[in-house]
Amino acid sequence: MMTFFSILFILIAANAIFMFFSLTGNSEKTVKKMKDTSDATESKIYPIDLIPSKYKKAV
Repeated sequence: MMTFFSILFILIAANAIFMFFSLTGNSEKTVKKMKDTSDATESKIYPIDLIPSKYKKAV
């Protein structure tokens, strides 16, 4: 029983450490991505072509 709890607590501690490093690395990437998107050029939005096209009906 003691072996089970010791292995369980070791795995929980390792999971907490991995989650901490994952979340801190993720916040740095988000800040960097926000800086990159502010410098990006605006994309052009083209209007939808509402004129009926000359395609044949499938059925």
